[in-house]
Amino acid sequence: MRFLRKRGFIEISFAWLFAIIAGAVILALAIFAASKIINLGNSATGAETQNQIAVLLNPLETSFQAGTVTTLTIPSETRIYNGCNNQSGIFGAQTISISQLALGKWSTPTNPSLFNNKYIFSDSISEGKQFYLFSKPFEFPFKISDVIYMTSSNENYCFANPPPGIQQELSNLNEGNILIKTSAGACPSDSIRICFNGENCDIQVNYAFGTVEKNGTTSVFYTDALMYGAIFADKSTYECQVRRLISRESQLLSLYSDKATTITQLGCTSTMNADLHTLKSLAESYGNSGDLNSMILQTNLVQQENNAANCKLW
Repeated sequence: MRFLRKRGFIEISFAWLFAIIAGAVILALAIFAASKIINLGNSATGAETQNQIAVLLNPLETSFQAGTVTTLTIPSETRIYNGCNNQSGIFGAQTISISQLALGKWSTPTNPSLFNNKYIFSDSISEGKQFYLFSKPFEFPFKISDVIYMTSSNENYCFANPPPGIQQELSNLNEGNILIKTSAGACPSDSIRICFNGENCDIQVNYAFGTVEKNGTTSVFYTDALMYGAIFADKSTYECQVRRLISRESQLLSLYSDKATTITQLGCTSTMNADLHTLKSLAESYGNSGDLNSMILQTNLVQQENNAANCKLW
């Protein structure tokens, strides 16, 4: 009897053990299936968000215009990966991919969307639920392209005592994460401070010399279009996008040179060809933003010649 009681006790223990193991397996399968469904949902949501951004980047589809802020609001915490490749094709490539937060984990970034004619200046990874985008045309000396600036509402930018033109433009934008103050000391402590008058700030703009100092590095800019780019983008992204813009300029210079030859043949004399070729040579040898200084002198010369010409090229 004692042996049977022990045997029965052993049989009951194994039954419970089997039930526990089976339950654990079923629970694990359920969690695995749920995570797969969530991941699929995240991928679908990420792809949808990525498509929304792609649409926002097309001015013709969204009335996205210079001087106007477009707001992108996403239900879940999102990371936008800004990729720039200046080795892909003639004009390089702009890529955008998305990752979203679910159950405390970031989803795998979506496959990148690729654009050959977009130029986004931002950090390589921007995180948040709300993002601001605005654009400006970049002219050097003719229009090269519209450039786009993207920032997260998680980061506030405080411009301390900017030049009147910059102050007016930023005030007109009325962007939610941009503040304008009379001094760096008036900026909120948690903001990114941008100074124009030599104060000790996170970002120092030397407007007269066309430089932006940020995170221990210096970037050269030409016109406000690139100044904003150097402020809002990390160094690597800024240099890559500017190089892509200069590559585009090089191709456009060939077209304007052909145009100068054509109008001369039609009886409207143009003497700009030599200077256009010089500017094109500088564009073709471009390495980094420091090379803009040598290009600026030639650019100003070409612009003066075009302004004085009877038959203007642009």
